[in-house]
Amino acid sequence: MPTAPGTAPAPPFRTVLVANRGEIACRVVRTLHRLGIRSVAVFSDADSGEPHVRLADLAVRLGPAEPQASYLDVDAVLRAAKATGADAVHPGYGFLSESPALARACADAGITFVGPPVHALEVMGDKIGAKAHVAGLGVPVVPGTHEPGLSDDELVARAADVGYPLLVKPAAGGGGKGMTTVRSLAELPAALAAARRVAASAFGDDALLLERLLTAPRHIEVQVLADAHGAVVHLGERECSLQRRHQKVVEECPSPLVDAPTRTRLGEAACAVARSVGYVGAGTVELLVEGDAAEGFFFIEMNTRLQVEHPVTELVTGVDLVEQQLRVAAGEPLGLPQDDVRLTGHAVEARVYAEDPARGFLPTAGRVLVLDEPAGAGVRVDSALAVGGEVGSTYDPMLSKVVAWGPDRATALARLDAALASTTVLGVTTNIPFLRRLVAHPEVRAGRLDTGVIERHLDELGAPVRVPDAVLVAALRATADRTGAAATAGSAWARDGWRLGEPAPTVHVVTSGDGERTEVAVLGPAEDARVRLDGRPPVHARLSPVDATTAQLTVDGVVRTVRVASDGATTWVGYDGSAVALRVTGRLDALVEARVHVDRPAGAADPVVRSPMPGTVVAVDVATGDHVTAGQPLLTVEAMKMEHRLTATTDGVVTLQARPADRVALDQVLATITPHGTDRTGQDTTAPAEEGTRP
Repeated sequence: MPTAPGTAPAPPFRTVLVANRGEIACRVVRTLHRLGIRSVAVFSDADSGEPHVRLADLAVRLGPAEPQASYLDVDAVLRAAKATGADAVHPGYGFLSESPALARACADAGITFVGPPVHALEVMGDKIGAKAHVAGLGVPVVPGTHEPGLSDDELVARAADVGYPLLVKPAAGGGGKGMTTVRSLAELPAALAAARRVAASAFGDDALLLERLLTAPRHIEVQVLADAHGAVVHLGERECSLQRRHQKVVEECPSPLVDAPTRTRLGEAACAVARSVGYVGAGTVELLVEGDAAEGFFFIEMNTRLQVEHPVTELVTGVDLVEQQLRVAAGEPLGLPQDDVRLTGHAVEARVYAEDPARGFLPTAGRVLVLDEPAGAGVRVDSALAVGGEVGSTYDPMLSKVVAWGPDRATALARLDAALASTTVLGVTTNIPFLRRLVAHPEVRAGRLDTGVIERHLDELGAPVRVPDAVLVAALRATADRTGAAATAGSAWARDGWRLGEPAPTVHVVTSGDGERTEVAVLGPAEDARVRLDGRPPVHARLSPVDATTAQLTVDGVVRTVRVASDGATTWVGYDGSAVALRVTGRLDALVEARVHVDRPAGAADPVVRSPMPGTVVAVDVATGDHVTAGQPLLTVEAMKMEHRLTATTDGVVTLQARPADRVALDQVLATITPHGTDRTGQDTTAPAEEGTRP
């Protein structure tokens, strides 16, 4: 029945369960609230206090933290939907979003799956079958394997025909998880084993395919919408070329490469792909383009779900894609003719990850101590962060998305940089400084994009953050804590009891996360001090608290507002999008710690193998007592769907201190290698025994 003039359309459902977590669950719930639809969240034991649980009208526990026992458990999701009277399930992205099993289970239970029909999921959810199907339509595809269910030996046999370098890809899922570049036959077996583990964990399916690796292509995708009445439209394209490890980092709409005629051709091809499988809902056809000729494109996959980067399309078109998903799932006609789709302005999105660029982008973890997220004209933040929230290693490391719109690309990029600069996350190391460097890079500003930009400039983009003012803040804060006689329990600042005119400075050693040490001499109180860094000329500095986590730092008359928080012995300092974790010790304590490094012979490898990230041991290649050589694989740690293989640092006998399935912390000792010629106490067994001792 048509809607009466002047009235809003009726809500398409009464109750919708959101079968996901994190920022996408929060984003879907917000649209449900706007439409007047009752929302149901689900959660694992690790997520019971997360924002999506608090934001929804109801929440249901699914199971333990492991995805297979919670977010990937179809039966648990259906039980939650039935228990809460949900008449639809929105899967978000990732997890079960492209699962034919969930779509079938919903249909059997009389519950609407907010996604495409099972046939579309089956054809497009299998990258091997999708390539064969699309090739039959006359759409070019990247060369690779086309047979389903190939074993590792069969994939190795076919690799020579595909050609090196090649890409190992899970046949199911998306998001770059499990994708590995292989440059030689020697690398292939280990890459296949790792990709199968990640694929099974992330998607519940370990099938793999091989694809020719195109050198420096552009990654362009087309957003489509389709209803159950045969209408299919596209909402333009997104440029997603800024990637590392095949994971998108920054996306924009429209692509700076694509002109209007090319947009029409790409859109028509994407709509034809959607029509060919009877698609219903929001979906994305992903393409690779060689060089700067967008007309020469290759189909790589169709994502049969909402994309992480959908906000840039929403900002440019004014279309709420989640609302459209809900309405077409309820059987409503699309009501959006192709001629009515308009792209206005430009939008760019940056993904904020819990990772440390200075340590090879390894995942990080921690508790959020301070949080500032930007707001203002042309800025949107999709986030599930909250002060006090724990960022663990079980799920994807993406924390939030910062998105900016402008009337043109230059304005959008400038607004995005300003928004990132006003973002503060203390307690967890993030990639925000890396993102700011990336969006300011000359190649990005000029629109000269391809999937290799980040890797080519990785040294400058991922360099450690050096924030001298943060060292001053940490040292002055420690000075206030030591000398403030009026400090109260739990107080961040002490303002009274200064000993003016001290004859000697207070000396601190401030150590950064990568081990860089700065000796800071503070003469006078934190509110009015002369400070010397590593013997350099002194500066006049003042630290004035504003509130429990905010202070003003004045250095030689220049004032800066900083955020400050403590986590045990660590002081976090943040400003301009940077957040640094610093440890402040006295000079004597620092000298004692330094002895550990001094006592080891110069140039000798560290015999202790530590975990580079919090995570889980997923594979062990050796046993205690084995003789190993430098570079030999020892074990593999997985966190946030990324694996990191640890190797022997030197020749010797290995002693393992971790087993498969063990959860480990950052820098936890996992193995120790006793060099040949010493026993496990470190005693030289090749030297003559001292008199009175047994050999």
